Amino acid sequence: MELGYTVLAVLSELETIAPVIAVQGNVERDDVVMALPIKREILVSFCRIGIVHILGERKHYARNAQREFPQARVVVFGHSHIPYNEEHEGLLLFNPGSANERRSQPRRSVGMLSIDDEATSVRGEILWLEEEP
Repeated sequence: MELGYTVLAVLSELETIAPVIAVQGNVERDDVVMALPIKREILVSFCRIGIVHILGERKHYARNAQREFPQARVVVFGHSHIPYNEEHEGLLLFNPGSANERRSQPRRSVGMLSIDDEATSVRGEILWLEEEP
């Protein structure tokens, strides 16, 4: 990929591999703001998943997630780039971290959600991309 590709071009490339569901972040070009919503809610099998970039302060994650997505079983967010994978009264809050910038974290990470139709369960897993320092 050449330098100068916009975020939307990257999303188009990813869509050649698999379906992509995206929301805008907090520092976006106008074309991205026009193309992507601030938040989304999708249904994967039985599991309703809310997606938003900013969920507020860590101490208010659960409250904000319940307010934004009252029917969701999972809320995926990202703004802090700090991995987070915790249940709060039946609501899984999931931040996969950052695959490209460590920011304040010792390692880069991505996340995976596993949905089990039979057990009607969902779990999040943080996948570390580097060895521990």
